[in-house]
Amino acid sequence: MIAKIGSDFDIILISGEYYDDHPLSPVGVIAKVLDAKGYRVGVIEKPETKEHYTKLGTPRLCFGVTSGSIDSMVHNYTPLKRKRIDDNYSNATKMPDRAVIFYCNKLKEYFKSSVIVIGGIEASLRRFAHYDYWDNNIRRSILLDTRANILVYGNGEKQIIEIVERLKNGSKLNGIEGTCILSKDLDGSFELLPSYTEVIEDKRKFCDMQMKLSNNRNLAQEYTNSYVMQNKYPEYTTTDLDWIYSLNYSRKLHPKSLLKMGRFSVVVHRGCVGACNFCSLSLHQGNQIISRSEESILAEIKQLTKHPSFKGYVDDFVGPSSNMYAMICTRPNTITTPCQRNCMQCSQLDKTHKRLIALLQKARQIKGVKKIFNRSGIRYDLALESREYIKEISDYHISGCLKIAPEHFSNKVITLMGKNNSRFDEFLAYFTAINERKKQGLRYYFMIGHPGDTISEVLFLRDIIKKKHLGNIEQFQLFTPTPMTISSCMYWTGLNPFTGKRIDVVYDYNTKKKLKRIMLGLQQNKPVLHR
Repeated sequence: MIAKIGSDFDIILISGEYYDDHPLSPVGVIAKVLDAKGYRVGVIEKPETKEHYTKLGTPRLCFGVTSGSIDSMVHNYTPLKRKRIDDNYSNATKMPDRAVIFYCNKLKEYFKSSVIVIGGIEASLRRFAHYDYWDNNIRRSILLDTRANILVYGNGEKQIIEIVERLKNGSKLNGIEGTCILSKDLDGSFELLPSYTEVIEDKRKFCDMQMKLSNNRNLAQEYTNSYVMQNKYPEYTTTDLDWIYSLNYSRKLHPKSLLKMGRFSVVVHRGCVGACNFCSLSLHQGNQIISRSEESILAEIKQLTKHPSFKGYVDDFVGPSSNMYAMICTRPNTITTPCQRNCMQCSQLDKTHKRLIALLQKARQIKGVKKIFNRSGIRYDLALESREYIKEISDYHISGCLKIAPEHFSNKVITLMGKNNSRFDEFLAYFTAINERKKQGLRYYFMIGHPGDTISEVLFLRDIIKKKHLGNIEQFQLFTPTPMTISSCMYWTGLNPFTGKRIDVVYDYNTKKKLKRIMLGLQQNKPVLHR
């Protein structure tokens, strides 16, 4: 139940997941960063009783609350809103619905005067008014429902360090980059979003709000007698990431940890330039790539080879898409003056993969490393910018299959998803040609039920899959609207927020089940695996 760092705690972290001393554990990273700065940190895992909440006493500075690496409602319910079946996987991370609100309300009951900081993906993506699929309605900012003092959005290492420094010095918490607070007064430097009242009464106002959401601006939203104020996101640099991931993680995992398959994975970058409308990454980690240095990554791998449980296999190179490593904008002053261009279509994005290829080649030469796997898959459209990269991973970094996510083949649906599959056949042909002798194939991810998708579109998808002989479907996902994404805005409003035009949306569960049965039938009668 409790993992400890030191004693007599400055900060107590509460998590809906088990604590792992690992760079992929959200609470593990925050605990390690605060410990490195000299603070005494306690961690309470998955509290259930009053004794669990109170056993470590009152923190000197604050509580930090997170659901963990996933929104608790996504974790607890299927896309058809059924409670997920209890099994070994779900029991390992069982948590209350709306875990961040639940935990904060308990803290308010037991520690009435303590400062509460909320963070992680559940808080981050509910920082403003948002469509909640499970309520099928607009919910207000999570700051109001938790009564927390401050909300950290995105990756929170720099923010939490500044928060606890201010608390230690008795300073106010306003103006910290990458945070949101409630304020009675509106600062003139903040751009107003449509108010909470406006977005619950007018779906076009909700679309207007969606189009203004950004990590790169100071934003405010009006509520009764107060404003939720977002301070723009701080600049995270290569130096910051190198420090965070250089800390001495033991990689000791809780017996029920979900990180067992990734125990020896290595984080290589943050951020995503993919701009998929169904994904929340751009409003969480950001829409620019921040990569670790080659030296830092290689040093971590060398350290892994000394771990007593390491058998020579690096589980994965981790990033939102592993082959976005070092894909930086070559336009001057990108960080200080971010543009609104689509990076995927921009000639000023470095898509050469040269730095990633060099990193992989050096990493696999390290003594004690047998293989570095690519298990999470790649953006195949970006990979086509470097045939050398495709050959590198085919020769050295996959074992049997490479995962890719075409998502759909309907042009209407793909366009609404914010993706482009025009080069799929080109990638398939090249990958097949160089992997035929190796007996290596592709595994595919598809999504159904996205706004714009209908029975006819899913039937079209099924027919294309059959026509192209795309066997080995790793997974098809029934679209789940999650907070703050453009696709969720489409689902709630029935409008394309870019154009204001109406779009087809499947709302009734009987039709959603039909879509699912179409794809299940395809899986039961799989075409030949494409080699």
